[in-house]
Amino acid sequence: MNIKGLFLEELQEFFHTMGLPKYRAAQIYTWIYQKQACTWEEMTDLPKDLRGRLTEQGLALGSLTPVNRIEDSDGTIKFLFELEDHNTIESVFIPEDERLTSCISTQVGCGMQCSFCATGQNGLIRNLTAAEIIDQLLTISRQTKSRINNVVIMGQGEPLANYEATLNAIKLMNDPKGMGIGARHITISTCGVIPGILKLAKEPLQVNLAISLHAADDGLRTRLMPINKVYPLSELMTAIRNYIELTGRRVTFEYTMIDGINDRPQDLGQLIQLLSGLLCHVNLIPLNPVKGSAFGRSKMERIHDFISALTRVHIEATIRKERGTNLAAACGQLQGGNWSKNDLAK
Repeated sequence: MNIKGLFLEELQEFFHTMGLPKYRAAQIYTWIYQKQACTWEEMTDLPKDLRGRLTEQGLALGSLTPVNRIEDSDGTIKFLFELEDHNTIESVFIPEDERLTSCISTQVGCGMQCSFCATGQNGLIRNLTAAEIIDQLLTISRQTKSRINNVVIMGQGEPLANYEATLNAIKLMNDPKGMGIGARHITISTCGVIPGILKLAKEPLQVNLAISLHAADDGLRTRLMPINKVYPLSELMTAIRNYIELTGRRVTFEYTMIDGINDRPQDLGQLIQLLSGLLCHVNLIPLNPVKGSAFGRSKMERIHDFISALTRVHIEATIRKERGTNLAAACGQLQGGNWSKNDLAK
């Protein structure tokens, strides 16, 4: 049994069945989520015989193993983790001054099949558990000797297609007795899974929501993102308006800039029409290279044209700062699988 992924109350109940007092569960919870302990022996305020008993019971404190890492000159680190079933996932550590961000995955692979994204090339293998999601943060914290204070759930997979595990992991991140990461420093990115958006709107969590939009026309968005066949723009925008009304929170729209595909004047006009009057922010993402893709990145002049036009009509817009592109660790590049520094240089 893996102890990670359990809430404090669940841990207390579990240890109660072992005849242990509640305060032992609280001690262990602190060791796991605040001190990033990964063995029972590290928990030095537990009696030695208890540590031995917990070890003998086969109670695990981890669900993934770091098997590779590569670091860029700006401090960005991409990690490759192996899961207990030998599947692999990738996560990224992005330090910037006092802001220490981790980009984490929620699935092995992805079933969304966005045409410009590497993650979906091999399809969806399985969902991650809450323990596997939270353990990415804990392991990165331990590996980098850092206290993660910002989380973007933008790695491999569609978070809202793995709703319960993702939400449980977020609650563990946010718990003041656990990792204590403020909800406003946690961002969920979705391709537009409407049932998940509507459920998230009713959660008592002030997390940030980012929508992978990438086109403001149904035909083009369906070409780029097959999920648009299931949840077309009209229905998606209705769900987003519902989310904003219920939460009062601004929504970010992510828009990958692809040369000659979604960066034309008509694309800009459709984007302005779609988002006018909405409490939102547009994050323009210069396309990151993906092996085997025929798509190219928009010219910076064109990207700045979008920024200027959006700003003129009072739609807040920024260009995403590039981090991890050289490591194949940026948006749309995470894929899992074994790799080496030589692989990334090809």
